[in-house]
Amino acid sequence: QVQLAESGGGLVQAGDSLRLSCAASGRIYSSHFMGWFRQTPGKEREFVSGIRWGTGGQYYADSVKGRFTISRDTAKNTVDLQMSSLKPEDTAVYYCSRNRNGYATTSREFDDWGQGTQVTVSS
Repeated sequence: QVQLAESGGGLVQAGDSLRLSCAASGRIYSSHFMGWFRQTPGKEREFVSGIRWGTGGQYYADSVKGRFTISRDTAKNTVDLQMSSLKPEDTAVYYCSRNRNGYATTSREFDDWGQGTQVTVSS
């Protein structure tokens, strides 16, 4: 099992940028897929972005494509999410996650989760 810890959330204004970071303790293998999800009250957790640990292949939800960039540092065991041109609708708790079986975009397929970090974008 891998322990995941997110950091970097906060309160920003629309149009601002914010960088989230996820630190993983434990071994992450090249076949694993790391994801960022977000959730607002009363809604299901939704896929935001993901990255293949081995190849670095990146995936994005349509709602964030062109504004968010995911990256990983295999030496530091971290996954970052650079968020730009933030909108009020990006307000949510953001979670880091790991899927041992590779690419996926539904939360039920992921094995490990962090505690989440709040991102609030004011208009």
